[in-house]
Amino acid sequence: MNLYSIDLKLLAITVGKFLYNILIIFTRKKMQIMKLFFLFILILPTINLISNAEAHPLFNSGEEWIGDYRVQIATLPEIPAVDEEIQVLFQVVDTDFQELDQFTMGIRIFYGGEQIDAVMPKMYQNGHMEMDYIFEMSGNHVFRVDLYNISEDGQPLTYTFNISSQNTFGFVFISAVTMGGMMTAIIFIYVYWSKLRSKSKQ
Repeated sequence: MNLYSIDLKLLAITVGKFLYNILIIFTRKKMQIMKLFFLFILILPTINLISNAEAHPLFNSGEEWIGDYRVQIATLPEIPAVDEEIQVLFQVVDTDFQELDQFTMGIRIFYGGEQIDAVMPKMYQNGHMEMDYIFEMSGNHVFRVDLYNISEDGQPLTYTFNISSQNTFGFVFISAVTMGGMMTAIIFIYVYWSKLRSKSKQ
């Protein structure tokens, strides 16, 4: 049984339980649909704030100084998905934060402690380098970025970055489970609050 079938079964079970809980609430407490709808509308801004907070700083971005030079890295999209083409973005600046007119850079990519890919050293212009890449496995990948011919001793400067990729369905599954749990908790809180309010009126 592969990962997708397991995720699908778990997702089906979770959604089933969530819908069952809502049905029980509707049956026993006779909640009106409009009340639930307006409650959901009130929740949406909070969810949006949480998602924005989690998005910064960027999930797969970093920078490192070695000597007089800094290398920055980022991915587009922010969270790469397995088997989907992404862009890996690099920027090289000096101590004055000025982009280098030209630089020679090579990249070695490691996964699980073993080198799985490499980009041969090449000269780039205007302080930027962009490359297309496809992650074949989920998890952490180590990018070792080598800058050549800029250090005083002539040795390459090696910058190390961690870039993570995720299974697309796994990411959606986690989000769905989290959302279902939040909605169930909020509904039960609303029912409990309504029950206390009705008791206080008696």
